[in-house]
This record gives sequence, structure tokens and C-alpha cells, in this order.
Amino acid sequence: MKLSKMPKETRDLSAQIAQAIRDAIVSGELIVDERLPSEAELSTQFDVSRPTVREALKRLAAQNLIRTQRGATGGAFVNRLRYEEAYGQQITTSTLLISMNEVDFETACEARFAMERACAALSAARRNGDHLATMRAEIHRQGQPGLSDEAFCASDVAFHRALVDGADNPILSYQLAGAVEAIEPLMNMITFSARDRARIVELHTCIADAIEQGDGAAADQALSELTIYTSELGRTALAQRKNRAPS
Repeated sequence: MKLSKMPKETRDLSAQIAQAIRDAIVSGELIVDERLPSEAELSTQFDVSRPTVREALKRLAAQNLIRTQRGATGGAFVNRLRYEEAYGQQITTSTLLISMNEVDFETACEARFAMERACAALSAARRNGDHLATMRAEIHRQGQPGLSDEAFCASDVAFHRALVDGADNPILSYQLAGAVEAIEPLMNMITFSARDRARIVELHTCIADAIEQGDGAAADQALSELTIYTSELGRTALAQRKNRAPS
């Protein structure tokens, strides 16, 4: 296919070429498994050097948009992007956005639980045995004496990941990857020293019981109680930090 030539004055040509190819993939102009023009052909089309084209292709490969194959029938091909493969990038992007833009605790808490509650009824209706087993295992782990704060936080994330995945909706799972695995750890950093682990275990148990019984309303109610408890913890912890800060 013929891709548009880039303007000479563009500073970062490799980034612009990568964007042009990415746009063609997103628009469907380049379809899954289609072979891209060769480096030589792209070099001619964009009127740039082959190393510049090579750098553009590296950018696309890093985004999992293309894959390369060796051999006589090899080259660069449009990749079939899967939700599972995109989770990591979603988590990284969400973490950076939140940390760099200094999103306040209340905003992060509101967003995370609002999105997660959208999964409660679906998870109650669709979860399988593995999802429920994971939730139960993490509840048991959270109740173990001597469990470190880091391990408790990791278990907390795993519990909520199972709840979200139990909705059996890959789009929701992808969208919530950032909420559960990026926002929640940041929330844990603020609340871990103030929270009552027994209360967390109690609320998690209520959620798991509701999910097991297929009671979406009860699961939503338990999540609502967890939202209120977490928000109160966050406000208290932040107020204590402010009071301890030197004037």
C-alpha cells in the first residue's frame, strides 16, 4: 500500500513515520497480518534513510502493533493486539498519568470504585470457579498473621483483579487494569498504616459471598461500604500527614 510522504521539516522523522503507520493500522487501512512495505520501500516512500525507517518500526514493535519475521517470506507484519498483551501498557500509562499529574486521593478513589462497581453484578452472574477460588485464597492470605504490608497490598490487588475478571468482559478487564493495578497500589500507600485488616477481610468476604451466591446487589452494596471505609481512611491519613508536616 502507499503511505503518505512526511514533510522534510519534521524534526523527529522516525516518530512521525511510526505515527503514520499506526494511523493506517488503527483506521483499518493496514489490516491484521498484512505485510508492511520493506524498509527500502518505506525509505523511498517517506524520503528518509533506512535507519530512520528502522527506528520507526522499532517504535511500532514496542507498542505491539507490528511483529517481524525472518526468512524469504519474512518482514514486518501488522500484529493482532490482544487485551492481555495491552494490560501492562495500560497499567504503566495509568500509573504515570496519576503520579505525574498528582491526582488527589478522593478523585482516584471515586474513579476506581465507580468503575469496579460496574463489574459487580456481571461478576455475580458470570464468574467461574477459578475467579471465586482466587478471591477466597486472597481473603485467607490477608488474614494470615505476620503478612507484610507489601504482601497484603499485593493480595488486595489480586482479589479485586479476580472480581473484575469475573465479569467476563475483556474490555472492562482492560479498562480496569489501570484502576485496579495502578490506582489501588497508590491508594494502599496512603491507607496501609491506618486500615484495620480485619475490616478489609470482612468486607472482602461479604463481596465474595455475594459473588458466589450470584447476588449482584449485595456485591455492589459491599463494594459501596468498602468505598466509604477507604475514603474515610484516606482522609484521616492525609490529615494526619498534614498535621505532622513542619510549618
